[in-house]
Amino acid sequence: MKKPYLRHTDCKDAELDMEKGLTADKIPSFATLSDEERRALSDILVVQKVRKKQMVVKDGQICHYMFYVCKGLLRQFYFKNGREITEHFTCEGNIAYCIESIFKNKPSHLMMETLENSELCLIPYAGLVELSLLYKGIAEWLRHFLENNLILHQVKADSWRFESARERYERFLREFPTVAGRASVNDMASYLLMTPESLSRVRSAVSNVAGKKSGYIQKIEEE
Repeated sequence: MKKPYLRHTDCKDAELDMEKGLTADKIPSFATLSDEERRALSDILVVQKVRKKQMVVKDGQICHYMFYVCKGLLRQFYFKNGREITEHFTCEGNIAYCIESIFKNKPSHLMMETLENSELCLIPYAGLVELSLLYKGIAEWLRHFLENNLILHQVKADSWRFESARERYERFLREFPTVAGRASVNDMASYLLMTPESLSRVRSAVSNVAGKKSGYIQKIEEE
């Protein structure tokens, strides 16, 4: 079944609720901004309320925005041998974007969809770059954001290369504690480079260990 596509210029079809004047206070603080810089950043932001299972970026579309998740959950994915492979999850308080597409202004094969009814703050990357040329604080914000994002991608790549299936799952629980109970088993399995069956076995093993540990602690406390 073809997924619906979120068209940023068609509010009626996508049933979007556009809100003006969003304050930059919603965006993570990667640098200290002056009041003037915060107002300038606020002026380019747009909020959209998007329904569950709506495509935010589709295959072949150029990604022009960074998507800050005010509420809800996003999944980035691509197709390989006819299968959907989850690349990343983005929940409240975090930012998602298609790296190569937004930097090189080229069509993306990495797609993005909402897994829940979501409220997204759209940050136009071109506008952010323009502001970074005018304001030192915004330039610092952008630099720190990109540095932080590169580190996160390196950590993820190292996890895939060097960690076992169980270690990858335990890391997922630490880094995305709320997502584990909100995303489907199939989506999580593809993100963790496992089959759904393998993920179920790992989850069961981790749950059993946690249960035994909890029981052991309780016994000690009772004694």
